[in-house]
Amino acid sequence: MDRRLQETILRGDTQAFHTLIQEDENIINQTLPGSSNTILHLIARYGHVELAAEIVKLRPELVAAENDSMETPLHEACREGRSEIMRVLVETDPWLVYKFNTRGQSVLFVACERGRLDVVKHLLNYPVLLTSEVDALTTSLHVAASGGHTDIMKLILQARPDFARKKDINGCTPLHLCCSKGHLDITRELLRLDPNLSCLQDNEGRTPLHWAAIKGRVAIIDEILSVSLESTEIITKHGETVLHLAVKNNQYDAVKYLTETLNIIKLINLPDNDGNTLLHMATAGKLSTMVIYLLKMGIDVNAINRKGYTALDVVESDASNSGALLIIPALQEAGAKRCDQLGPFSREIQQVYENINSPTIEHYSPKLPDSRHRHHHHHRRRRAKQLEIQKEGLRNARNTITVVAVLIATVTFAAGINPPGGFNQQSGKTILGKQTSFKVFFVCNIVALFLSLGIVIFLVSIIPYKRKSMMKLLVVTHKAMWVALSFMAAAYIAAVWTVLPRGRPGMVWVLVAVVGIGGGCTLAIFVGLGMLLAKHWIRKWEWKRSKEKKRESPNSSISHVEELRTMKNGNNDYSSNSDVDSSDQGYHLY
Repeated sequence: MDRRLQETILRGDTQAFHTLIQEDENIINQTLPGSSNTILHLIARYGHVELAAEIVKLRPELVAAENDSMETPLHEACREGRSEIMRVLVETDPWLVYKFNTRGQSVLFVACERGRLDVVKHLLNYPVLLTSEVDALTTSLHVAASGGHTDIMKLILQARPDFARKKDINGCTPLHLCCSKGHLDITRELLRLDPNLSCLQDNEGRTPLHWAAIKGRVAIIDEILSVSLESTEIITKHGETVLHLAVKNNQYDAVKYLTETLNIIKLINLPDNDGNTLLHMATAGKLSTMVIYLLKMGIDVNAINRKGYTALDVVESDASNSGALLIIPALQEAGAKRCDQLGPFSREIQQVYENINSPTIEHYSPKLPDSRHRHHHHHRRRRAKQLEIQKEGLRNARNTITVVAVLIATVTFAAGINPPGGFNQQSGKTILGKQTSFKVFFVCNIVALFLSLGIVIFLVSIIPYKRKSMMKLLVVTHKAMWVALSFMAAAYIAAVWTVLPRGRPGMVWVLVAVVGIGGGCTLAIFVGLGMLLAKHWIRKWEWKRSKEKKRESPNSSISHVEELRTMKNGNNDYSSNSDVDSSDQGYHLY
């Protein structure tokens, strides 16, 4: 498009436009690059009525021109609320009001979407416009309700009250949309028209009350409950109540209002399709404030979901999260237990849930007596939890070694550039560099520095994703860290030996005490850890022997079944992690 023409349109300068037309009559046919918008599209957008009238006189066929989106200049005028230009265009070609763009939107639709009340009033004089939306998924009422345009919504309802029940592609009525967006006035109008609208469900089974709870619209919730309480008993396709959705989306105010307003005896302990109660959802999301509030409401703290987990099991599965530090004590104080701490009846319920959700191997598994079956199930569950705790411990140990190695490197680097005794200001050389103790300090300090740097590089360069690989990595870096610490301690003792004065009475005993205390403490730690490591190796060896004997026994079919089940579930650690099975202290060394 010619630059002068574009500037003339932006200003709405009719005289300048006539000058351009005299120079070149074809300039009026130019379009905007990239969109195919004609000059009449642009004039309708900016609202220059006189210029629009002049163009219509010169080229009346431009009123029906379409851009790439199949929108006429009337779409632009209605979208921007240019009512006077809209009248000029419609008087020229009344059929323009019935044209739709590529998205199936009429001029009425785009006007309702932007809340152009004057335009909508004029367009509603064409009843066919609303009739054309009868088969559409999204109507003008939907966009008016979603945008909070109350006056427009009232006008449409007067013409077509049946649109209040129409559903869009997601199954949402206009009431669903306005409740989600928090438009209280429109909610009141729609409920006044038809209170039963509050019970209509979308494609996921959610009512307008559900959407208000999801978004935490307390005023909307109050308005719906003042009209009807029936929607509080409706559950979604996933078995979720209005309280489930409010807790799931961390809407504390909505939960508090609902529990204080409703009779929640039936709702508070009701599980969803996965067996999760409100407490399961709150603990899974680490919502400490929500958990504490639900506990005060008297919720069942030991309910079991379909995976066989109580709320305490759920939060302990990720106890590293800071929110869990507040939740676990609150649950325990309220009497919450893990599933393996509950009575036999609760464990039987857990087994039923797992049988529903897990594939069985009954076609090659002998039927175990109930007591033995419960025992084996309890053992598998306890061991799986131990494995997860061990993996988390290994990850934490890896991070700890990395931090310690960085600290060693920092300390030894600082000691290397600021050695004991300092530097000679004239020569820049160390003052005590000729002493044997200083040389010992310097060698030990360098070894500790570069060994710790090697540990850091090693740990950040290798990312193990198997337990055995992680264990091997930690064994190597752990031993290297102890060597680096030992050299750093030796460097410290040598530095102390270097700077302490000699020749004075009693100083020899002070030096001997420093070396004795430092070396003795380090040696005691090594001996203690060595004894614990030896005990762990002995227990591990005894466990392996007992396992081999069980495999050789005639009753090994059960263990074979368990091994097959484990292989089917992809848990290779089940039969190979002797560190966990042989340790009865809650920890093991490496």
